[in-house]
Amino acid sequence: MFKQMRVWFVLTIILSLLALGSSCSKQATNDAGPDTSSTAPGKTYTSKGDEGTVTGAIAYNGTPPAPKKIDTSADPVCGQANPNLSTADTVVKDGKLANVFVYVKDGTTADGTKVTEYTFATPTDAATLDQKGCHYVPHVLGLQANQKLRITNSDPTQHNIHPTPKSNPEWNQTQPNGAPAIEKTFARAEVLIPVKCNQHPWMKSYIGVLKHPFFAVSADDGTFTIKGVPPGTYTVAAWFEKGGPNGTEKTLQVTVPAKGSGKADFAFGDAATASSRPGGLQMMPALEVPMIGRH
Repeated sequence: MFKQMRVWFVLTIILSLLALGSSCSKQATNDAGPDTSSTAPGKTYTSKGDEGTVTGAIAYNGTPPAPKKIDTSADPVCGQANPNLSTADTVVKDGKLANVFVYVKDGTTADGTKVTEYTFATPTDAATLDQKGCHYVPHVLGLQANQKLRITNSDPTQHNIHPTPKSNPEWNQTQPNGAPAIEKTFARAEVLIPVKCNQHPWMKSYIGVLKHPFFAVSADDGTFTIKGVPPGTYTVAAWFEKGGPNGTEKTLQVTVPAKGSGKADFAFGDAATASSRPGGLQMMPALEVPMIGRH
């Protein structure tokens, strides 16, 4: 009897030691080591003083759709603030198209370095998106990743700012008239992020977020200038919000000489013959995050 109890006692000790060893092994396995899957940051771009520009104009071929008057009866303040409120998705003057986002999509600098391998300093000044006359102003804007976006409300009514990105966190925030500016940032590059106002469904804007500063938006006369571009050969893209669920994007190969200018003219519209890529924007799934002030 005593001998049998002794055997069971020894077996119990052995099993306990095995269980303890197994527990220690699992704990070590669950400790996360360094994240070797993440890519190292690129080399910082330093100006050599020989940068150039990319210039061009955006044409609209064919007859543009006429602006549609917006029914503001749901909020009479909007009708009073902007009695001629109309759609702004296709703004054409003398055959030239405004509000087209133009940017360097890819390419190689003169020394053989891909532009995507560089990192660029984040601007210290904020980009501004205003709500004025129950419109977003500007209709299309660009900023760098992590650059501050300052959102203001110049209207005598309440608005609701709701960007719907795919690769950045979505958020939704109310801004009463007279409220302080809202400041946000987008950490990841994304072309382009739609912005809407849940309280005024006709209000729409688009934000292009890039890792570099080589972008511009076509003016009322259709012209644009991208400044500070290193000498090299690039794929330059132009994005227009119409033509597909994600807009229409066209590309051109452009060479920028040292202290010179590369030319990039695009055309959109029914009669445009240049190759286009409707819905060509590659969007990643949106991150699941809690909404702020959702309405």
